[in-house]
Amino acid sequence: MKQHTDIWLQEGYRIFGKLGPSGLKVEPLSRAVGVSKSSFYHHFADVDVFIDELLKFHVRRGGEIVNRFMQCERMNPDLIDLLLSIEDDVFFQRQLRIHRTNELFARCIEDVHGPIEAGLLLIWCEALELESHRRLGEMLLKLTVENFYLRLNETNFTQEWLVSYLEELKTMVEAFSGKLMHPCS
Repeated sequence: MKQHTDIWLQEGYRIFGKLGPSGLKVEPLSRAVGVSKSSFYHHFADVDVFIDELLKFHVRRGGEIVNRFMQCERMNPDLIDLLLSIEDDVFFQRQLRIHRTNELFARCIEDVHGPIEAGLLLIWCEALELESHRRLGEMLLKLTVENFYLRLNETNFTQEWLVSYLEELKTMVEAFSGKLMHPCS
């Protein structure tokens, strides 16, 4: 029974990540998994129940991902490689952010991203040379996460783009640091 539920959840997860909640239509989903529509209704009753299960699935995956984040020693290549390996999760989280006016989606974002952000903060501050300015690193991380998801798309989600994005952040922090040291420049 769980195996049948899992195929629906895995495909729904992928589709939600690409198209958002409006992409979750039973008939195309049924074709994608190769199982009858009646099987969907047997497991989930309706699309709202399915979305609730997808959110729970995302939270479970988020817990697993936090553990993987904690094993990263450096932003590049460790964290970048990890992000590339969890593409479906990244795009699911992106769709949650796009549709965060939905209270359930907003809560799911926090349930998943809060622990990830906490696990990421140390290597984040190291990568941007903000170890002695942890609070600034924390604020910059929050802004960067928003900006990251705004700029992210299926075309640019590559090793090259992620490395370039990190370098852009480093340059920005260096520029701010220079302005702080020499405010009249």
